[in-house]
Amino acid sequence: MTEAIVHKMPGHMASQPWRVVVVGAGGTGSAVLPSLARLHHAMLELGHPGGIDCTVYDDDVVSATNVGRQGFYPNDVGSHKASLIVNRLNVLMGTRWRAVTQRLTGRTAMYNVDLVIGCVDTRAARKTILDSLAGASVYYLDCGNDTDRGQVILGQMMPKTALQKSPHRLPHVGDLFPELIDALQDAADETPSCSMAEALRKQSLVINSAIAIQAFNLLWTLYSTGTLKYSGVFVNLATGRTNPIPIDPAAWARFGYEAPPPKEKKARKSRKSAAA
Repeated sequence: MTEAIVHKMPGHMASQPWRVVVVGAGGTGSAVLPSLARLHHAMLELGHPGGIDCTVYDDDVVSATNVGRQGFYPNDVGSHKASLIVNRLNVLMGTRWRAVTQRLTGRTAMYNVDLVIGCVDTRAARKTILDSLAGASVYYLDCGNDTDRGQVILGQMMPKTALQKSPHRLPHVGDLFPELIDALQDAADETPSCSMAEALRKQSLVINSAIAIQAFNLLWTLYSTGTLKYSGVFVNLATGRTNPIPIDPAAWARFGYEAPPPKEKKARKSRKSAAA
């Protein structure tokens, strides 16, 4: 039996504000963001110097079918989701967060960021996020869901030169589940539902909140203890079960991901043997 690996939060995240980007302010995003504001407040109360500095990307506007299923109200219809949530939280929580009412693209390079939270509903969008993080050292927290199940996976993006020095780097969602970033597998019919009733027949009313609470708990555990013993959770509302993803190369291998072996140090010859 292998010894459990404990992931430690980078030191600078305990002494500097967390620079966070949330991509998507719809079903899951509108549930994640209020929790993120609560985490920000808790961090400040516990003495963290700065809490969370957040930017939200979403180019969508609120439709009538979003009301009740997402964090919006009838008077919000027609307004940008990102602006509504960010402005609301800024007023209620005293934050100075920012909204970008544009879609994230693969050309949106993000280097000065500690954490990116993906709350998107297509494989293409997930792939775009990963493309935008290429070459950066950053956490990527993927929050994905289907009809009544989903996953929350915290991974780390790193430059290629750093990978072999970090054999216990947390694999991201694309490492563990390549099919979840394969845009060719996106459903052909992505047209919006014409009514809330139709939307509810396609997806549980609870799944977005269930995914958001697992993401919230993962981040709270990382901050409050400075460590993690698991890096993700599967949620299945049909069975009422949640299953963690342990930080364990053997467990990762069962998903098809092989952690890179640590880079071997070249043996240095002693002067005596070199002279010989």
